[in-house]
This record gives sequence, C-alpha cells and structure tokens, in this order.
Amino acid sequence: MIETAGLTPPDPIIYLDQVAASVPGRAYKQQMLAMLDLRPGQTVLDIGCGPGTDLAELAAGVAPTGSVIGVDHNPVMAEQARARLAGQPIVDIRIGDAHSLPIDDHSVDRARTDRVLQHVADPVQVLAEFRRVARPGAKIVMAEPDWDTLLIDHDNLAMSRGLTRFITMEVIRNATIGRSLARLSTQAGLITRCVVTTTPVLQDFETADQLWGLRRNFVRAINAGYLDRGAERWIEEVGSMPFLASVTIFLVVAEVPA
Repeated sequence: MIETAGLTPPDPIIYLDQVAASVPGRAYKQQMLAMLDLRPGQTVLDIGCGPGTDLAELAAGVAPTGSVIGVDHNPVMAEQARARLAGQPIVDIRIGDAHSLPIDDHSVDRARTDRVLQHVADPVQVLAEFRRVARPGAKIVMAEPDWDTLLIDHDNLAMSRGLTRFITMEVIRNATIGRSLARLSTQAGLITRCVVTTTPVLQDFETADQLWGLRRNFVRAINAGYLDRGAERWIEEVGSMPFLASVTIFLVVAEVPA
C-alpha cells in the first residue's frame, strides 16, 4: 500500500518556491525573462505574481526608471510578495482578479503570466485584459504546461495513461492550454510572435513527486475510478526502478497591434 505521508497538498508558497528553485524551473523562467526583452524605463506586469518569486528579476530589467506591477487574487500571496520586495521601491503589489486587472488602460509595456492560465475560468478574458492595459506594441510572454503530454516510463502504458487522463480531466481546469495559447491569443486580439516548447525530463522520482504530486494524484486517480486499486503496486515500482518522466511546456510571445 502507498504510504499516506506526503499525500497532503503542499503549502502553495513553499510549492511555488520549490518549482522556481528546481533545475527545470530555473531554465524555463530564464527563457521567459529573455523573451520579455526588458528595457530600463518600461512598466512590466506579472499577472498572478504569487509570493513574488520572479519580481526581483523583472525589477532588475527595468531599473532604475521603470516599474513593476505584481497582481494576485490571493491576499496571502500578495502580502508575502510585499514582504519579499519591501526593498524594491519600483515594485507595486496589487490584489486583483486576472479577469479584471486593477490597472489603468494603456499603461503597460511588458507582461508575463507563468502557469496561471491553466487555472483561470476564462483565459481569453485574461488576455483581453492584458490588451486593455497594454500600450500599442506591448508584449506578453506566457508559459503553460500541456498536461496531456505527461509521460512516465514503464512497460505498463495503461497506468501512465490513466494518471495523465485523471490529471487532465479532474485536476487542472485548462489542462491542455499550452497547445492553445497561440489560438487564444488571436481570439483576444493579439498577434502571436513566437511559440516554442521546452520539455523538462526528470530522472529522479522524488523530484518529480515534489513538482508534479505523483503519489498524491495517483491515489486520487484510484479513488476516482480512473485506475484499478490494484494499480497501487505500479507507483511503488515506478518509485523504486530507474525513473524517467516529462511534460511539455509551451512558451508563447504575443503582442498588442501597434
């Protein structure tokens, strides 16, 4: 039987910090930063800034004359971000809904959203809000996983497919949004300038479990009927044998028409 330890969802702030500190997390976040092409004097927006994980690097890119606005709907996240960025006078943290940003029209030069659109009720509305607050020619960089691409190496393909199906159907609201970002950007009136993918490959089970909640979601998949209860042996085997898993992340750059 799978041990119950570690099956409780992690603290969201700790989890976001763990993702940012991981090797794949650092790699794609640096790629996003380069795609933003920040310049001193710009105003840059982080939609769904969480505990402020990425705000210091944004500030460094637009300092000394620019400004950074972080928006999050969760007051706890916003308060943590304020505490972390207290020494950065050009950073402004606001509590607000991504579907109705607390920002003036045509005031933003750059924006980013990192693994946020997979959770929102209406991704197109969020992108339309970016278009409203953005200046002509402003750019947004988006990063979203496509959870339908989650792969775990094992001879029993049905088990891996069952877990992936559960995550895409029951866990993540917009589980395949990665592949849809370019289309949704067009629907919001933006021009897609670049679409690239990065596929982190993890060969350590404990790291994959920490980042993707494999044990926790496997138990949930069994309880929800996506996998037979006898499948508990499978996750024990996966954790004890040479391990490999991956998921594809889409990075998309879109622009407001000039």
